[in-house]
Amino acid sequence: MRKALALSLLAIFLGGCASDPTDRDISGTWINQAAIDAAAKGGPLREALQAYGPNLEWDINTRAGQARYTNGFENVDGKLLGEKSGAWKVDFYGSSGSELSRDGKQLLQAATDNEPEQVFDRARDAVPEGAPVGASFERALYSAYMGGSWKILSGSGEGSTVQFQPDGRVDGLPGADRYALCLAGDCANMSSGYDSLWLQQGGQGSSWIFARKGKQLEIFQAINTSLADEQPSFTPSTRQWLLEKQ
Repeated sequence: MRKALALSLLAIFLGGCASDPTDRDISGTWINQAAIDAAAKGGPLREALQAYGPNLEWDINTRAGQARYTNGFENVDGKLLGEKSGAWKVDFYGSSGSELSRDGKQLLQAATDNEPEQVFDRARDAVPEGAPVGASFERALYSAYMGGSWKILSGSGEGSTVQFQPDGRVDGLPGADRYALCLAGDCANMSSGYDSLWLQQGGQGSSWIFARKGKQLEIFQAINTSLADEQPSFTPSTRQWLLEKQ
């Protein structure tokens, strides 16, 4: 009798765990870790983002009924509708919606006619209060793709050590104290299929083309091949730096 009662209590306990609403809660910030992991292997950045994108980060507040995402170019706000059978619908005010659900510790975005299925992980590192959507993905990407120490093998400052910080600061690269990787949008359209980044010192900056091959990073001057009345189209010119990750 006692054994039967114990088994009944165990079943109730396990049943309660299985239906725990926190298992389905999707509130919080979720980033496209698969794209970051692919980029961190040391290949072209845009290839990794295109293979696992297009969306890079979701920021969700179930209590307020709000969901927003970024693809690196657009920041889109949506209305989070009620949960049904473990899935949440997101309405984007007239445009096609999305369906989100939990799969253990991951957030799943269901495939649509316009986008493939995507998987997101919770952001691990906190960003400053008020940071825009996408800041968590950007920090994680910068840390994985550009983190560590780099030695200048050739170019201005040869022999020096360069460090690209997750918050967009760069130390040791002559003529630059800030950087930003191009993720999508106009900067990608204007770089003729190449990876590009923005280097800035003080309030002045410009676009550069870069190529990542394993532990080596080449940074080229970007030359505009378009006419004055056309959208800029940048291609690599003289190599300014060759860096190697230490």
